Amino acid sequence: MAVSDKKHSAALSPSAPPDVRKADDLCEHLKAVQQEISRIIFGQDQVVNQTLITILAGGHCLLVGAPGLGKTLLVTTLGTVLGLDTRRVQFTPDLMPSDITGSEILDEDNSGRRSFRFVPGPVFCQLLMADEINRASPRTQSALLQAMQEHQVSVAGTEHQLPAPFHVLATQNPMEQEGTYPLPEAQLDRFMLQIPLTFPDEAAERAMLLATTGTEKATPERIISTEILSEAQALVRTLPIGEKIVDAILKLTRAARPETTRDETLRRHIAWGPGPRAAQTLMLATRARALLNGRLSPSIDDVIALARPVMAHRMALTFAARADGVQIDSVMTQLLKILD
Repeated sequence: MAVSDKKHSAALSPSAPPDVRKADDLCEHLKAVQQEISRIIFGQDQVVNQTLITILAGGHCLLVGAPGLGKTLLVTTLGTVLGLDTRRVQFTPDLMPSDITGSEILDEDNSGRRSFRFVPGPVFCQLLMADEINRASPRTQSALLQAMQEHQVSVAGTEHQLPAPFHVLATQNPMEQEGTYPLPEAQLDRFMLQIPLTFPDEAAERAMLLATTGTEKATPERIISTEILSEAQALVRTLPIGEKIVDAILKLTRAARPETTRDETLRRHIAWGPGPRAAQTLMLATRARALLNGRLSPSIDDVIALARPVMAHRMALTFAARADGVQIDSVMTQLLKILD
């Protein structure tokens, strides 16, 4: 059963199925979440929505943008509004894996007996901000990315489960690349979405100046609990999806691979394309976007809106394409024409 895009009904008839009533309540909660975040974050509506989509779909995202665009504020605001235990780690070249996952220490009790005790690291939270993840060594990056994939860490042969829900919002500064360790393509694939941050428009920047340079500072309030968020995440996976949407996702991802595309231009430009994980991500993300917008089934517009943040970081251009000045964005524009 679909809910209108234009107006989401606040009251359903008593005879409505319980799952629809539950979905209606969750949509109202998510609408309140968006309103509260917009009170703190100015001019980044698309970034906020795509980050919420990532969390609703149960994944992790990579925020790429210049300093001062509000990446840290976005993460802390999300943690407060969603009722999540939030922590932040500043990645540096000397950061060790144990600084992320935790380590065992030798304890001695009152009787003199010694034993090892595990001290959890900052990864044991519900929302972790990995600030400038590309500044840490590959070894430390791998430790975090393993935790993202398996939702557990292994220390001294013992596995420790991470809290649920668990999400990582990592950031990268595209302007400074000296002394950094770029994430390998296989590790980039662990991020559901790569979200670019751009400068706000003039109206949003004016509102930001007036709201943040006075004597009073706006602080976010908690809108939902982790239980409500978990219910929304579970609902995303149960939303019906039409055959046309499934066909569009398959058509798009297979056309982005040089081995299976029918477009000769794309075959010349793409060195390697997105794997099945991209199709899985796009399927979940379209459902999450539909729910965030008050609908109970995704549309082609959802696929088009999320194709770039889902697929762009899972593709690479050939040397010839790069030599000709071809950009991933132009390849994505060409790719999306197949859905017209």
